[in-house]
Amino acid sequence: MTNAKDQFGVLEDGIVYLRPVDAADLPEDMVEEAGGADQLWSIHNSDGDQLAFIADLDMAQDLAKQFQYTALAVH
Repeated sequence: MTNAKDQFGVLEDGIVYLRPVDAADLPEDMVEEAGGADQLWSIHNSDGDQLAFIADLDMAQDLAKQFQYTALAVH
């Protein structure tokens, strides 16, 4: 299993951005993997590169804290 630090790399600025994404805007296979969630959270680095999708905002924030990143929500 890959840990988040390996997946995200070392983010020099220590910031990740969380953006809400409606499940209806995603490919069907991604919606199925999300377990029927209506909204997912897309995690990005400061260059705008998408790093991951997470189904729960609290989980995304906790993951950022665990690896000492600051999580900022964007619209």
